[in-house]
Amino acid sequence: MRPAPLLCAGLLAAFAFAAPAVAASASAEPASGEPASAELVPAGPASAKSASARSSPAEAAPAAKPAPCPPAGYDAASLAALKARRFALPDPAAQRALAQGLLACLSDPDPELRDGTAFEALSQWLRAGDFDAATLRGLRDALYARLDGADGDGFGKPFAALVLSEIARTDRIAPWMDARERAAMLERAAAYLESVRDYRGYEARAGWRHGVAHGADWLLQLSLNPALEPAQQQRIVVAIATQAVPASGHAYVFGEPERLARPLLSAAARAGWAEKRWQDFFAALGAKVGALDRSDYAGWLGRRHDLRAFLLQVHWLAGRSEDARVRALGAAAEAALKRLD
Repeated sequence: MRPAPLLCAGLLAAFAFAAPAVAASASAEPASGEPASAELVPAGPASAKSASARSSPAEAAPAAKPAPCPPAGYDAASLAALKARRFALPDPAAQRALAQGLLACLSDPDPELRDGTAFEALSQWLRAGDFDAATLRGLRDALYARLDGADGDGFGKPFAALVLSEIARTDRIAPWMDARERAAMLERAAAYLESVRDYRGYEARAGWRHGVAHGADWLLQLSLNPALEPAQQQRIVVAIATQAVPASGHAYVFGEPERLARPLLSAAARAGWAEKRWQDFFAALGAKVGALDRSDYAGWLGRRHDLRAFLLQVHWLAGRSEDARVRALGAAAEAALKRLD
């Protein structure tokens, strides 16, 4: 799932081979229930601190010194050697300390440090189940702080979201979060995806940012969790709607429609929406494209491109599912395609 600089095309292709598992996921993890609303307007962000609670400039604590990357005790050569050993660290305490230290590298402009080392190491350790719940909570909360902070070069937040998708996966495989923590993570993930305005994907020297795709990956792992209620799955649908057709008219070219379609299919299997509800959903997305406007021709073309790409992915993936709820989504997508064409 990781969009590494040299691997993205292959990994996007790998998603195609994984499609039956995602498209048919409802049969393994069913849910039911009717939504309270079909509106596509996202819930507002978590309330900010009141003015009285904010510190004045004179009272504000000095900014903490950024953590170093590479972490203390390591350099590029020693991290490369660790990678060559497939990130094997026999000392659990050293592994936990390095995992925390590598979080700083998720903002590094060097794609080899950020993506090829920090993310690869964290993903491998998380998928291997190397960390206990206390360590997972520590990593999760540190990544939340990174989402809340500044991100000058635009790498830190997308890669924090990508690692959080791996942390969400650990809870899906072997639950360790309670319902309150899981609900808070869901809202964090939805709010992150809704907040993305940097649509840069891959750049030759800088590597990946891919904020929309990474946010979708995070929601995918949550949507697959059988502990989520139908209303929580509907929250995922609302978040996806905000980025399926960006208002800016940015035309996706790095596989974002497919990445957005996958959590939508998973949520569709559990959200409890009938086909008519999905028809309304796609009609609202079509309204975001708007009528042809020569004064914003490029933006109109971009929005239409994104909607068509999204509908094609949803229709294709849903058609491979045997779940009636997912196939209802696919039928609604097919009808929307016909209206668009």
